[in-house]
Amino acid sequence: MENFVFSSPTKIIFGKGTEHQVGEEVKKYSNKVLFCYGGGSIKKSGLYDKVVNSLKEAGVEFIELSGVKPNPRLSLVQEGIKLCRENNIDFILAVGGGSVIDTAKAIAMGVPYEGNVWDFFAGKAQLEEALPVGVILTIPATGSEASDATVITNEDGWFKKGFHHDLIRPKFAIMNPELTYTLPNYQTACGVADIMAHVMERYFTNVKNVDLTDRLCEATLKTVINNVRIVLKDPTNYNARAEIMWAGTIAHNDLLSTGRIGDWASHRIEHELSAIYDIAHGAGLAIIFPAWMKYVYKHDINRFVQFAVRVWDVDLPYENLEDIALEGIRRMTEFFKEIGLPVTLKEAGISDDRFEEMANKCTDNGNKKLGNFVKLGKEDVINIYKLAK
Repeated sequence: MENFVFSSPTKIIFGKGTEHQVGEEVKKYSNKVLFCYGGGSIKKSGLYDKVVNSLKEAGVEFIELSGVKPNPRLSLVQEGIKLCRENNIDFILAVGGGSVIDTAKAIAMGVPYEGNVWDFFAGKAQLEEALPVGVILTIPATGSEASDATVITNEDGWFKKGFHHDLIRPKFAIMNPELTYTLPNYQTACGVADIMAHVMERYFTNVKNVDLTDRLCEATLKTVINNVRIVLKDPTNYNARAEIMWAGTIAHNDLLSTGRIGDWASHRIEHELSAIYDIAHGAGLAIIFPAWMKYVYKHDINRFVQFAVRVWDVDLPYENLEDIALEGIRRMTEFFKEIGLPVTLKEAGISDDRFEEMANKCTDNGNKKLGNFVKLGKEDVINIYKLAK
């Protein structure tokens, strides 16, 4: 096990009706906030009115920034930074899923910074201060509600990059599973694939003697696998929704990272898909992860056997370890199909004519290796895209 420091300071306010507490939580930090959200879904569901009423009752002024899209755009982040500066805003409230939260975090980074906020994502600047952020979560998926990460897409060249820093962990996250009842099945499935990917990026490690976090990872995976099947048949099943929502937070608040070194190559490889083709991140991960597994499983076949047996209930009496490992990958792929996700690029309508461009982008023109479980160069990335065809 590796040395580690674990700190997860985000206050979690979980359960039915908790969105009504947003005003009193925001008031602890500010009297004037940027209220950031996506499209019209929070208005149709009635959540918008609840948030507005709670803020007004607490005496909190707000300026609205709507229009956040999946794979959130740098241009809207820059608009939000401008609004905050012009209106002397010192707190960002994100109401939505990961794209809204990531937008809020990037705005929070950019307001105190004199340069272009993209400098942080491009590795040209170090974050020294950021505005505080609060969250009402409506889509369990990215885990951004308690993570130190934000991912933004730059329309100039369609680069999608992430940034990590403890300063952008939200101060609070309000999480009411009832707010996810109206999610379309496809969006629910994409969220589950994203949650599972966050766990698997951590699970496939070269660090030995991490038995506790292995078991925590496996439990989190089993929980979302079992409960998404319930939710897709019964969308208003509170208990199943609650299990998925809490699993999404645990998957990415770094608890499952303790003592181990994760991989993260699959995320980097997928980012190029969602940047160029605007595919949902979870759907892209359902395509890339099985291909990555097929490419690297021989590196540590025992870990893949453990994954197959403990997560996918593969019986041990197979002819050899390789058969067990491959059966685990097959069952995972079939699960993604079962919940309605694409598992090949072809199924997602993505052609094979930009593999080199995408591999160039995520390896810095071949000068950078991806991943920690197995180090991958440009040709490896191209081969993984080919396996995903």
